[in-house]
Amino acid sequence: MPTLTLPQIGRRIEMKPGQTILAAALEAQVPYPHSCQSGRCGACKSQLLEGAVTMGQHTRFALTDEEKAANQILACRSVPQGDVTVAWLDGEDAIPVHSPMRHQAQVVAIDAMTHDIRRIRLVPEDSSAFRFQPGQYVRLTVDGLPSRDYSLASLPGDDHIEIYVRAVPGGRASSRIVADLRIGDIVDVEGPFGSAFLREAHKGPIIAVAGGSGLAPIKSIVESALVADPAREVHIYFGGRTARDVYLADHFRGLAAELPNVSYQAVLSEVAAPGWRSGYLSDAIAEDHVNLSGAKLYAAGPPSMVDAVRAAAHALGVKHQDIHADVFFTPETDGAKIAEEVLP
Repeated sequence: MPTLTLPQIGRRIEMKPGQTILAAALEAQVPYPHSCQSGRCGACKSQLLEGAVTMGQHTRFALTDEEKAANQILACRSVPQGDVTVAWLDGEDAIPVHSPMRHQAQVVAIDAMTHDIRRIRLVPEDSSAFRFQPGQYVRLTVDGLPSRDYSLASLPGDDHIEIYVRAVPGGRASSRIVADLRIGDIVDVEGPFGSAFLREAHKGPIIAVAGGSGLAPIKSIVESALVADPAREVHIYFGGRTARDVYLADHFRGLAAELPNVSYQAVLSEVAAPGWRSGYLSDAIAEDHVNLSGAKLYAAGPPSMVDAVRAAAHALGVKHQDIHADVFFTPETDGAKIAEEVLP
């Protein structure tokens, strides 16, 4: 069996045949930087120091031809052909601080945010033991249903966990959670996971972009950044198809009214309505900004939205390493974050 060597942490891992580098690392409890796990975001971009790999399909944004020529790979799409030595690229700030743990939690509140999104608040049995970084997600298991991943809208230090669940028609888990979960129910929560979290050392502007239930990690990132520095320049964009898809608008408008360094825009892509901006998020960002050099982009939502806003931000000067994306896949079977085949 091939061996994976990770010199940054001094680990050697025996891999299973056909296993990706990322899967082997996560199975061995290595906090390998990653997010989408499907070759879209580039969070697991790594340097192949020794050996050879077969790499599956991925977007050009996640890994360019020039980067491939420089022997860079995506750990989530790379299956070793033999022994390999690999180093991830993002450095220490891409490694999550908190290791995943399993918790039981009680449902204490369920609120309708839109026609298809519910806010669910959970209280872990030991709130002091649950720690995460803004932008991370947890794996939720409800009795009798497949486990699903949901990003955290709450802030570190809160006494509860807040997630937003979108009911996907025909979904095996999300629709059942929305329809059947009740206050008082006990669920299992595992986490935190993900590398698209707030980089606290960065002090420049933040462009925070969300679609659908992707507002959860964006809310956590934005509010945590402003707690640390109320003078931080933050631009928040939320995209929906129609006005009924927009939620927490008053909350973010209030934040923007209170802090002159904060802006909020809700953009409708399909049906324009009085008082709402129409078009696409990527176009709105391009219209509102001339130069975003030194900014960080945090984006969460559907693949097409995330891809478009990443391209727009990059064209305005945001570096690849300053783009942190959480891609929310919604295949026909459910709204879980699972890998799907993408164009190269």
